[in-house]
Amino acid sequence: MGEPPGGNLRRPRRLSRWLTAGAVCLTAALLLFSCSGCSPVYVARAGWAEMKILAARQPLERVIQDPDTDEDTRRKLILAQQAREFAINVLELDAGKSYTSFTRLESDTLALVLSAAYRDRLEPKTWWFPVVGRVPYRGYFSLSAAERTQQSLEREGLDTHLRPTAAFSTLGFFADPVLSTLLRYDSVDFVETILHELAHNHLFVRGHVQFNESFAIFVGRVGAVLFFCGPAFSPSDGRECHLARERWTHYQDFSTFLDGFVQELQAVYGDPHLTVEEKVQAREMLFAATREAYFTDGAPPPGANPLISGFLSRPLNNAILLARMQYFHRLPDFQALLDRYDGDLVAAIAFLKEGTERVDDPFDLLPGEG
Repeated sequence: MGEPPGGNLRRPRRLSRWLTAGAVCLTAALLLFSCSGCSPVYVARAGWAEMKILAARQPLERVIQDPDTDEDTRRKLILAQQAREFAINVLELDAGKSYTSFTRLESDTLALVLSAAYRDRLEPKTWWFPVVGRVPYRGYFSLSAAERTQQSLEREGLDTHLRPTAAFSTLGFFADPVLSTLLRYDSVDFVETILHELAHNHLFVRGHVQFNESFAIFVGRVGAVLFFCGPAFSPSDGRECHLARERWTHYQDFSTFLDGFVQELQAVYGDPHLTVEEKVQAREMLFAATREAYFTDGAPPPGANPLISGFLSRPLNNAILLARMQYFHRLPDFQALLDRYDGDLVAAIAFLKEGTERVDDPFDLLPGEG
């Protein structure tokens, strides 16, 4: 990852800003990164990092008007304003005060997300979070702390996956700023990320991480298509419109591939005659066979989906696989729901939001059998 662009922005110095942030930092830490049984040191570190993010916020308009702000940053922040207005006025999302400010971070990674899973089945290790319930990950602002926990989990015999994240949502509890980590994204992914996080503000089903993330992917990707291909954003070359459409297609295709791959893997894990080590060995054989079939003659087929290519090019374990499944489950069925509403994303979102109050599994609201 490259260094984020941007000039030197003035940091707030008023004590009241720090006191305000300090009053909410522990609540934010608990909301984002806490769990039952977490050490006080863990919570304090997360709270301190969140306090710095909150205290360093500056109004978007002030940063945009600042003569020291470079043009690329200014352009992205104007785009953030436009995406937020689109989310509110067109998609009718509950944005609150999110993305009305900007925070420049000291690095190009906001946080690290650590997940773990059992080696012989697609079952994540989970942690309990206030407000959001049980989730299959923990977040860290410190690489060394994340790696210590990762090593501890691996000593317990678990698969692990440690990955960076450039954004998160506090579900509307706090006014999330546009973070400098997002500036490295191109315009399409920048807008998609803002719409994705605002989708979490609008609809979050406690204890259903996979639905929440897949729903936000759906809203972010389809919303980006509507944003860049609609009358409000009409560049002469139409490049962003093409990219937004192409990426949503790629996401759906990867979802289909991944759900099929998982079904094959579940057959292996469900065999009662195999030991744990035999299941792990069979998993590796399945992965190798899938990779060999895809990379014909050492290269992806023409027009290959980069998401599939990237997935198959890396080592696999259950923690990695579950992390992908959180974001890519049944995306074509979300599209089928959109088709049912003749492309009306607002109506599809409203149906899902109302429906989640009356079903145990929100995926049951989607057409198809999954």
